[in-house]
Amino acid sequence: MVKSREWSRKTREEVITLHRKGNGYKKIAKMLNIPRETIGSIIRKFKAKGTVETLPGRGRKKMLTSTAVRYLKCRVEKSPRVTAEELRKDLSDVGTEVSAQTIRCTLRNEGLHARTPRRTPLLSPKNKKSRLQYAKSHVDKPQKFWDSVLWTDETKLELFGPMDQRYVWRRKNKAYKEKNTLPTVKHGGPWTMLWGCFASAGTGKLQRVQGTMNSLQYQETSGGT
Repeated sequence: MVKSREWSRKTREEVITLHRKGNGYKKIAKMLNIPRETIGSIIRKFKAKGTVETLPGRGRKKMLTSTAVRYLKCRVEKSPRVTAEELRKDLSDVGTEVSAQTIRCTLRNEGLHARTPRRTPLLSPKNKKSRLQYAKSHVDKPQKFWDSVLWTDETKLELFGPMDQRYVWRRKNKAYKEKNTLPTVKHGGPWTMLWGCFASAGTGKLQRVQGTMNSLQYQETSGGT
């Protein structure tokens, strides 16, 4: 439905002034170049309410109650991978019928956006503990120390990965919160191994690993960066 035009207060006051002077709807409509139906609406409202002001309650009412909005926020905070369609079905089960698009718009208004999850390595509790210990033991190291550090890693690049598109509901700057990431593991199938590095001065060249990375090949690869 197209929203009707909202005439200015000055125009509405002119309508009432002309009406009080004894002018009919048709004449006022012609004088002000306003549809006759609109003239009638303005005059009827004035007779009923005694004002030409815009009264509270105009416009489209919200389709979701504050309770429903709170439910949606709690649901996606707890389960970021839940889809808008699943949320729509949840609300439908309790008698609230809205579209998935309405749910998306509501969540966006609450600062929650559907984003592609960042892919991170799947870490075991032991890995997480050791990484945290490393971070704590090096947090106070001076810049000079980090200038001498070269960070390296190798990764298996699959030629055919999962094709489905996945999203998570998250707030800004929360991309790497664990529940908002997509843990990955290395699979079989066609692949190639790549090696890369970076330091405080910048990134090194990306190298393709031939066969298995041993100590000799590691030295040759890192020395060529």
